[in-house]
Amino acid sequence: MPIIRCKDIHLAFGEEALLDKAEFQIEARERIFLIGRNGSGKSCLLKLISGRLKADAGEFSYAPHLKISQLEQELPLASQATAFEIVAEGLKDVKALLQQYEILSQASNIDDTDEWLKQLEHLQKEIERLDGWQYESRIQSILTQLEIEPEARVHTLSGGWQRRVALARALVAQPDLLLLDEPTNHLDIAGIQWLEDFLSRYTGAVLCITHDRSFLRRLSTRIFELDRGNLQTFEGNYQQFLDYKQQQLIVEARHNAEFDKKLAQEEVWIRQGVKARRTRNEGRVRALQSLRLERQKRREVQSKPNFKLNETPLSGKLVCELQDISYTIANKPLIKNFSTRIFRGDRIAFIGNNGCGKSTLLKILLEQLQPNSGEVKLGTNLQIAYFDQLRSGINFELSAIENVASGRDFIEINGQNKHILSYLGDFLFTPLRARTPVSKLSGGECNRLLLAKLFSLPNNLLVLDEPTNDLDIETLELLEDLLMDYKGTLLLVSHDRAFVDNVATSCLVFEGEGKISEFVGGYSDISEHIKQKLQSISIKNDKPSATLSTTSVTTSTTSQTTKKTLSYKQLQELEKLPLLINETEEKISILQQETQSEGFYKQQPPTIEKTKADIISLEKNLNEYYTRWQELESLKNA
Repeated sequence: MPIIRCKDIHLAFGEEALLDKAEFQIEARERIFLIGRNGSGKSCLLKLISGRLKADAGEFSYAPHLKISQLEQELPLASQATAFEIVAEGLKDVKALLQQYEILSQASNIDDTDEWLKQLEHLQKEIERLDGWQYESRIQSILTQLEIEPEARVHTLSGGWQRRVALARALVAQPDLLLLDEPTNHLDIAGIQWLEDFLSRYTGAVLCITHDRSFLRRLSTRIFELDRGNLQTFEGNYQQFLDYKQQQLIVEARHNAEFDKKLAQEEVWIRQGVKARRTRNEGRVRALQSLRLERQKRREVQSKPNFKLNETPLSGKLVCELQDISYTIANKPLIKNFSTRIFRGDRIAFIGNNGCGKSTLLKILLEQLQPNSGEVKLGTNLQIAYFDQLRSGINFELSAIENVASGRDFIEINGQNKHILSYLGDFLFTPLRARTPVSKLSGGECNRLLLAKLFSLPNNLLVLDEPTNDLDIETLELLEDLLMDYKGTLLLVSHDRAFVDNVATSCLVFEGEGKISEFVGGYSDISEHIKQKLQSISIKNDKPSATLSTTSVTTSTTSQTTKKTLSYKQLQELEKLPLLINETEEKISILQQETQSEGFYKQQPPTIEKTKADIISLEKNLNEYYTRWQELESLKNA
């Protein structure tokens, strides 16, 4: 039985409609995935369904007492509240009713007893209908199910745990329909697999926006596609949808070609000489006017991105060699006695939980960070292009043209000059968007701009740190094709399993306790091994409370063993350093998660630049803390 019916829904912010006479219905317990280009209106559709946005026309019909909850893209990053308080926001209506009931039941001056009893009875019925008497136990129950510590401060948690808290807030109302907007953002592979397992058991209906193809393939029972204002539904799996979509585009192209041919013939006829005009068929003239109007209203298939890498002469055969590399932070080994060789043409994916050391190893490979022990040897003739997920290579006060061209009208790509507007057009920037300040662009456009700038640089070693964020499926697939044909060497950090499958030739898996294993193939080739290893590493270790607890024990032990070799001042400093390191890492993590949120790059440029400057300053302080900590540890060992 349908829980929602929508008919003739129209929504537009400008000339072109985001939704044009859309019709659909949602059945109980369905898991529907909504896909479409960036900016096509997917998030607006969720807001329409939840009632946070009103359609220009059309109607929504809801089942009686339907409960709808939404998991937002934005996380409660800056919140000082506890997890219990954040989750309780999902029952704010129940809390308001309980407060009203308590105030009314304790009222002393009652003018009309009958009216007072009637109001109490009405409140009691509403509370019972919403199961409000179990208010606190419901919150505790969902926190227990999701293994969330009730008193944990949300701003101290990792992105994955913040996502769990936000999900608990959406689920505590026991919704009949759960709306999810990019739920895999901020989650590592273990977190994504946990979410998949949870949603596969969920008894309510789910409507989810995602660009994660593995996530989509496993869970979807139906697919909605939003394309040029048209909402189409498809019964079947994702691969069947792709086959159907390809056939649909072929049919559409054939129909448009026949239409355009007929219109051209009629235009020739209307322009014939005076003799033809005297015998003109007025009905045919009206038909031509109708054809012109129909052609004017047609919304063409959106062009696909068509970018290319600006490759340089090949590097030496050996790109990098690591010998017995080790790196430890606050007595926690991130890398332990790791050796490997990277050769020209390798495409290596780094796989592991958040905070396991992927970025640390990347920095060691690029000689941006010195290991505690071991040796790094880089090959010859290397030209490195680095995709930074913080987008630090972009000036948000300048336009896309100014960021990429640096005052030039033409840029050279693989020996050929290309006009800057034509080059940016390959990355789906219209002339108007290319001249728009970057601060006004969407997250997906910012990522495409960073790719445009990166790919215009000569390179034979490509380092990509989470390049798939905010990119739609079509752009992801083109990027995959591009990287598969890349002649240079690729180092990739990504939690997108399908992307890793399609691009990587080998994987480095971070298994915890500093152990790194090498495997040939993509994610699917080693999925069982990865799943067992990553799930065996408790995600709760990301909680600052657990880290601080361990640190305090370590510090206590250290103080006992260093009193004889360190001065009192050095001893105090050594005791404080692990806490400073943890606090600084937490601050960096929070700021980095802010930069990955959907609304971050829509802020004023000074705000964006201040956040990025704060991250750089904190990272500098962190490196100084590490250096000083290592000095004091050496003193102790001496």
